[in-house]
Amino acid sequence: MTWTPETLIRPEIREQSAYPVPPSGGLIKLDAMENPYEWPESLRRPWAEHLAGVAVNRYPDPRAGDLVAALRRVMGIPGGAQVMLGNGSDELIQILLMALAGPGRVVMAPEPAFVMYRTVARWLGMEYVGVPLREDFALDLPALHRALEIHRPAVLFLAYPNNPTGNLWPREAVEQLIESAPGLVVVDEAYSPFAADSFLPAAGSHPRLLVMRTVSKLGLAGLRLGYLCGPAPWLEQLDKLRLPYNVNTLTQAAACFALEHHDVLEAQATAIRRDREALYRGLQALEGIEPFPSEANFILFRTPTGRARSLFEGIRARGVLIKDLSGQGGLLTDCLRVTVGTPGENARFLDALTGALAGGD
Repeated sequence: MTWTPETLIRPEIREQSAYPVPPSGGLIKLDAMENPYEWPESLRRPWAEHLAGVAVNRYPDPRAGDLVAALRRVMGIPGGAQVMLGNGSDELIQILLMALAGPGRVVMAPEPAFVMYRTVARWLGMEYVGVPLREDFALDLPALHRALEIHRPAVLFLAYPNNPTGNLWPREAVEQLIESAPGLVVVDEAYSPFAADSFLPAAGSHPRLLVMRTVSKLGLAGLRLGYLCGPAPWLEQLDKLRLPYNVNTLTQAAACFALEHHDVLEAQATAIRRDREALYRGLQALEGIEPFPSEANFILFRTPTGRARSLFEGIRARGVLIKDLSGQGGLLTDCLRVTVGTPGENARFLDALTGALAGGD
């Protein structure tokens, strides 16, 4: 017998689609929650000179010691927490679930949630249980506690703030879930630069809490760097699944340089938080549009019934790319999501949305 993809690749893989990344050439790109600001000119030359001194003929530092030390210092990672780096937070999710996968093991998250929790669980043959949020995207604590009792998940993911809804759940509610969950709890703080609260100071102090972050939203998406913090007994086991040299030399060097100039990144995050409020007010002013409060660098908004896809297309036809979430159904029916851009980009988006609404697109 000759093996073919249909006979050799597992059915659950064949049934999935690859992660979609739409083309964005020639468009204002407000679909991927990226920082819209580049490095200031004053830092580009010294950064390039710093990278020019990297010995790319040698393998990277497998422990990335200098980078871990810089992250500890700049981000305030507690001394009692161990740190593991990944090629973005996606790799960290994959490592986590590879370590936990087994017959009957369950992955859980409130839904809607970051799509990679479900996707990676399915790759590994794990059961994924999504617990619906309330209509206003608040946590349904009674439902979550019931689900924890029934399914006994190996891991509960809590995005804080949540993606794709943008809201920051009450800290007390998250603390309740950390205490009641039978397995690991991963607080995913991908959008921490834009939020008013964090669980990072607690990393290492609770036996089943891991805190995951990325530098992507801070303005370094091209580096693909995530970091996971938590108690050494967990991180030491997870590290066995981390591929050698998973964080390349240029990423390590570039991130170390960037962290030395963290004040620039923080100033950009401050501008994005300010502009987020102006964008929110602009959406509120449009008839038929319902924006939802956000502590991330994006805003989810609901469109008039049945018009999300046509409005998405109308906005794109006017030169702006955002994210259409309406096809996911459920609470995201009729919803679109826009990344907070520069003031000029935000104005272009609002003009495009206004035109699409008026034009019947």
